[in-house]
Amino acid sequence: MDFFERKLDDKNRLTIPSELRHEFEGGKVILTKGFARYLHLYTEKVWNEDMEPALKGDILDERTADLNVQFRSGKSASAMDAKQGRITIEQHLLEYAGIGKEVLAVRAGKYWRLSAKTP
Repeated sequence: MDFFERKLDDKNRLTIPSELRHEFEGGKVILTKGFARYLHLYTEKVWNEDMEPALKGDILDERTADLNVQFRSGKSASAMDAKQGRITIEQHLLEYAGIGKEVLAVRAGKYWRLSAKTP
């Protein structure tokens, strides 16, 4: 499955489709701002193994510093409710991405891009 659409519940929780829940088991999910008006959703494993090393870079490299600001500013970690398969998306991230109640999630390699569902 490479994409799914869902409605958030009243507590801003996104239900992960049952076919994908195995990808998110055993850890937290990391939500960050994307490069534009969307969010990135990472498993904790992908964040730790791929993103953290990518964000280290040279201490004086301005591009690395900008990427750190982009991905760490507003970053949140959420445990998936294993019983219901839900994750909570913080309000400030929803506002950044312009997401109301309907979410479009598209796989982007090792992570997911979450955006507002458009008609």
